[in-house]
Amino acid sequence: MALNNVKKYIPQGYNARVSGNAAFFEVPMGEIVQVVLSFAKLEQMQLKIITASDERKEQRCFKIFYIFGIPKEHLFIIPFIRLEGTEEFPSVAPGIHEAWNYERKIAAFFGLKPVGHPDSRRLMLHENWPDNLYPLRKDFPWNSRPAHANGKGYAFEKIEGEGVYEIPVGPIHAGIIEPGHFRFNVAGEEILLLEARLGYTHKGTEKLFETLPLQDKVRLSEKISGDSSFSHSLAFCQAVEILAGIKAPDRSAFLRVVYAELERLSNHFGDIAFIMLDTGFNFGGAHGARLREMTMRIADRLTGSRFLRGVNAIGGVTKDIASQEQEWLLRELKHIEKDFSEVISIAQESESLLNRLKKTGVLSQETALAHGVVGVPRRALGMPIDARIQYPYAAYADLDKEIALAEGGDVYARFLVRVKEVHTSCNLIKQALERIPQGKILTEGGNISLQKEEMIISIVEGWRGEIVHVVSTDSHGQIARVDVRDPSFLNWAALGHAGPGNIVPDFPLINKSFNLSYSGNDL
Repeated sequence: MALNNVKKYIPQGYNARVSGNAAFFEVPMGEIVQVVLSFAKLEQMQLKIITASDERKEQRCFKIFYIFGIPKEHLFIIPFIRLEGTEEFPSVAPGIHEAWNYERKIAAFFGLKPVGHPDSRRLMLHENWPDNLYPLRKDFPWNSRPAHANGKGYAFEKIEGEGVYEIPVGPIHAGIIEPGHFRFNVAGEEILLLEARLGYTHKGTEKLFETLPLQDKVRLSEKISGDSSFSHSLAFCQAVEILAGIKAPDRSAFLRVVYAELERLSNHFGDIAFIMLDTGFNFGGAHGARLREMTMRIADRLTGSRFLRGVNAIGGVTKDIASQEQEWLLRELKHIEKDFSEVISIAQESESLLNRLKKTGVLSQETALAHGVVGVPRRALGMPIDARIQYPYAAYADLDKEIALAEGGDVYARFLVRVKEVHTSCNLIKQALERIPQGKILTEGGNISLQKEEMIISIVEGWRGEIVHVVSTDSHGQIARVDVRDPSFLNWAALGHAGPGNIVPDFPLINKSFNLSYSGNDL
């Protein structure tokens, strides 16, 4: 990237260091709020993540990075601050609500205090975690178990008034879903306030990324959120490939599209099924589950894994699709798409189904923008955001792609976006197989050598929405930090705003229409 291309985005008086597709520039602590707020107001800028690193050993400081992306240009502008001799930094959350939980996460895991932040409650780490112990500091022993603490309980928000009462739900639920706590303030059956508390499945993923061998890091990336194994491992492998100067073969880029869209298909089929089941429309639920199973069996036949694990590798993919299997896959998809269209046609004639979906769980555009909502819920508000177009990767730039949109921001709109994306995914797989070149699927190499003291941002459009991996190396070329932002991290914060005005029995339906990941959020 030429420096001239980024100069227009760098405020006057700052010097940028350009590396790969990112431009970094240090900002004095007292000026960071102004700089970040000015970027957030620009229409072409998107805040992707706020992350921190412990660099006390090499540079005697902590650093906090504010990563902004510029769609279409596939460019990242990264102002950062250096915390030297202090563990406090000015909060940007009062001016940018999207920054709210990023700063709370930094406070919980690094012990750095965002001064002026409106919410001092600890994120993720619960009251059994000791105070003043921060697991993402370099001197925290990753293989130790801290002593059990008895901290004060979490202070949920509440509404006071006659006839208002609380309903606690979870963290343990009646199904096989992971744990999460939902606190309802209700009057009668109407929801007045809904707040989710997560972190029950926190497993130290980001700390493990610092300690595991490189190939085990790839496997770890598949476990961030099990139903997004391929997308998360793709985001990680892409970042390491850039750091190592490895170009994945062209054939693997098209195969990555095929596998990513298969993952999207199976999960959308599952969500569509469960949305219909939660309304009592068992016909649609049964057929959606059947179609999901068919898609997962396709994945198993092609790769040996129903969840597409062990497929991504640094330098490409490990599983090819022979020509006869490509023909079989196209026939299967044609049959599945026709089958699916017939099911949806019948579903669209069900007044009882549509009555439950329409005007239920409305998320406003204002709330979505304030929280940085991504993926299906944002496209259900008619906002065209999709990393496959805005930050194209793999072979997406070589394929024709339209963003599936709906209007209204309710359960029905989120349902409709998934329905449209099923057809989009089938079309993308067809295009990828028609245009796939011959050649290798994996760049063979010996020991992988990574660039030193670099940071790479890798973006993938998972089936829930945009996934971001930030991978940094130290002065020895070792991976020192991996920060992961699953789309659920942003969308969980907005889910509560879709609850008020609805009745309690509608919450399972609203929740399923978002279908967020506990594991991907808790890390």
